[in-house]
Amino acid sequence: MRQLLFSRASPFLHQLSISPTGGENRKIFLLQRLLTPPCSQRCSGAPRADRSGGRSPGTALTRFLPRQPRRAAGQPFPNRMTQWYQLQQLDSKFLEQVHQLYDDSFPMEIRQYLAQWLENQDWEHAANNVSFATVLFHDLLSQLDDQFSRFLIENNFLLQHNIRKSKRNLQDNFQEDPIHMAMIIYNCLKEERKILNSAQLSNQMEVGSIQNTVIGMLDKQKELDAKVKAVKNSVIDVEQDIKTLEDMQDEYDFKCKTLQNRELESNGVSQEEFKKEQMNLKKMFLSLDLKRKEVVNKIVQLLNTTEHTQSALINEELVEWKHRQQTACIGGPPNACLDQLQNWFTIVAESLQQVRQQLKKLEELEQKFTYDPDPITKNKQVLQDRTYSLFKQLIQSSFVVERQPCMPTHPQRPLVLKTGVQFTVKLRLLVKLQELNYNLKVKVLFDKDVSEKNSVKGFRKFNILGTNTKVMNMEESTNGSLAAEFRHLQLKEQKNAGSRTNEGPLIVTEELHSLSFETQLCQPGLVIDLETTSLPIVVISNVSQLPSGWASILWFNMLSTDPKNLSFFLNPPYAKWSKLSEVLSWQFSSVTKRGLNADQLNMLGEKLLGPTSGGSHDGLIPWTRFCKENINDKNFPFWLWIEGILELIKKHLLCLWNDGCIMGFISKEKERALLKDQSPGTFLLRFSESSREGAITFTWVEGSQNEPQFHSVEPYTKKELSAVTFPDIIRNYKVMAAENIPENPLRFLYPDIPKDNAFGKYYSRPKEAPEPMDLDGPKGNGYIKTELISVSEVHPSRLQSPENLLPMSPEEFDEVSRMVGPAEIDTVVCIIKQPFARALSWNLIFSFFSPSNIHQTLNTS
Repeated sequence: MRQLLFSRASPFLHQLSISPTGGENRKIFLLQRLLTPPCSQRCSGAPRADRSGGRSPGTALTRFLPRQPRRAAGQPFPNRMTQWYQLQQLDSKFLEQVHQLYDDSFPMEIRQYLAQWLENQDWEHAANNVSFATVLFHDLLSQLDDQFSRFLIENNFLLQHNIRKSKRNLQDNFQEDPIHMAMIIYNCLKEERKILNSAQLSNQMEVGSIQNTVIGMLDKQKELDAKVKAVKNSVIDVEQDIKTLEDMQDEYDFKCKTLQNRELESNGVSQEEFKKEQMNLKKMFLSLDLKRKEVVNKIVQLLNTTEHTQSALINEELVEWKHRQQTACIGGPPNACLDQLQNWFTIVAESLQQVRQQLKKLEELEQKFTYDPDPITKNKQVLQDRTYSLFKQLIQSSFVVERQPCMPTHPQRPLVLKTGVQFTVKLRLLVKLQELNYNLKVKVLFDKDVSEKNSVKGFRKFNILGTNTKVMNMEESTNGSLAAEFRHLQLKEQKNAGSRTNEGPLIVTEELHSLSFETQLCQPGLVIDLETTSLPIVVISNVSQLPSGWASILWFNMLSTDPKNLSFFLNPPYAKWSKLSEVLSWQFSSVTKRGLNADQLNMLGEKLLGPTSGGSHDGLIPWTRFCKENINDKNFPFWLWIEGILELIKKHLLCLWNDGCIMGFISKEKERALLKDQSPGTFLLRFSESSREGAITFTWVEGSQNEPQFHSVEPYTKKELSAVTFPDIIRNYKVMAAENIPENPLRFLYPDIPKDNAFGKYYSRPKEAPEPMDLDGPKGNGYIKTELISVSEVHPSRLQSPENLLPMSPEEFDEVSRMVGPAEIDTVVCIIKQPFARALSWNLIFSFFSPSNIHQTLNTS
């Protein structure tokens, strides 16, 4: 079945009838042009659109929409709770996710000042329309001016300075590219809604396994809270015991010296009294010795408790957080907040620092008074070494990569870096001690101590460009954590002498590299080297390598937890379908509101494992089958097919996918099985299996005397969907046979949803909206608006009824003949009869003469 696109204006290509009122004849010119209706913005929904400055056709023709009225100073907000206010009521673990959304490109203070105004604007539309984005950009600057005036009245100099700085930054960054600003704001608001939904879901989990998991996590958190609190309380107890010990030692020392002085006096003391004092001193010494042993034993027990608690933090909680971070990097559930972990780490670190001071105090007491065997002398070195070892282990483990390397241009594809493109990475020290603020200078290194540089043939080497050192501080981070964020790093490949060979065992996108970060903690009597590494990264030199690079990141983080295993792809392990199916679903849910259901995953499982497997959860899939081998009889691998469909959804089908209108992944056999018992005109939408770049088609069923007939239209790619939105294609689609007028065969979206009910809200305009006919009106530009329509040419025998072959009744034809000349009728008939081809130029202009009192009547079957 072939398909074409042609222009349609109201008085053309359908049954003609005579209007009750007459009028002058007019010559109507139908000029083809591309339109960018609001539906194209609503349905494209691509939050990660191309930021190269490109514009979609016809954007400049879009009219400015009216501005939202601004709230006057002092005017109360409407009676509704803003999204921003709701976010501020969440727990700290969700607030941390909000903190990570905002940086210098769009500061949180603007979000705070203009909360409701920002939420009232259509940023999704603005992110796809330069005209509307420009309007909102200048409106935003105007809002900031209003806010500045309020601060001026309040005489708040600091806030005046901050808001002026924010305005200048916005002008510097977005004056020439307001769409970029709209994308950022749209993404921030979208992510905020996700965080709110996650928080609400967290509050609603009350039954089943989810409830048990939450209760288990809460119980574990309470258990750790109790352990950390026990460590802190033990330190306080030891501190009190040391003070008591110090008082006892001072009293003992005073009485010893007093007795010695009295013994030297001329009158002296009696023998009986001297013995009595000596007995008292002996008792005091025994109590002192007992107290020293008690204090030493308590410190030993404290260190035992600390070691047990610290082990749980480092070997369990931190490991789980890192695993959750890996999962979040490849589209899984958002990573949990680090604030709780930081709180635990900091309390334990502060406790160990206090133990170090307490041991120094015991050493001072020992220097004042010691004896044999002195428990302090006997145990002090062991206790000092153990305390140092625990503190060193804790501080080294607390140095983590909070935000993995990522290019700002591809925020949903972290760990894939392109040479010459800036990327960001954020480090954090979970031990938040004030004395460490501005005392830790972090240096970033590329592929440090990586053995693959010498052992793997053809392994590439890179240099880091940009500022590769940063001082950790608490002021730069919005939540006050001790952090350092590198924002302007780039990679440049080292060019080897001679010609480069590609004979190595790994292709470019299978080479794994790493970023290392080093710093040193220096305090009196304490020097500790800190080092951490990022998750493995893939370095590409061309953006076309991004899909394959992302596939490598998915495979590694799905199957490995060792960030130093850079030889992973020399012998990549197989993946179980149960795990891979979950990761594939994440690829959709992370960029849309809907993942893949069981039926869709079964179809994909059969594609990878074969039709006989039925998508078995235990089926094993090799890396080459997923990303390198051509799938079935196609000339592209499975993953590149999925990636093309993802791009198509993000840029052209987001609304329809989120609404569940697209069945998407379904085999042709299953498709026919679903449609065969449905009413004629029932159709469903599925993705093409033969297009690498991603394409969508629809199949409908027609009634027949024998067996139902199924028809599938040639798939639509991004080229066609960039010109006409898919809802409009469905709305205006026609099939046409020789000697017959076009008709739309699509009636119900499977199973029985009327077409207009399913897609009506996304049409570019109401179905029966009259088109402007007054060419000379004050608002006219001399042209009549037209639109592109998809038409499939079929043989007349494939239409449902032979009656449809006549465009109008003989009586109607006679009446038209009296009103319209033979030349005009011949022109229209010739146009209808000519063989249309898909390659027909969109610039073809259909024109004909007709009286103004002849109007178009749609003849639908």
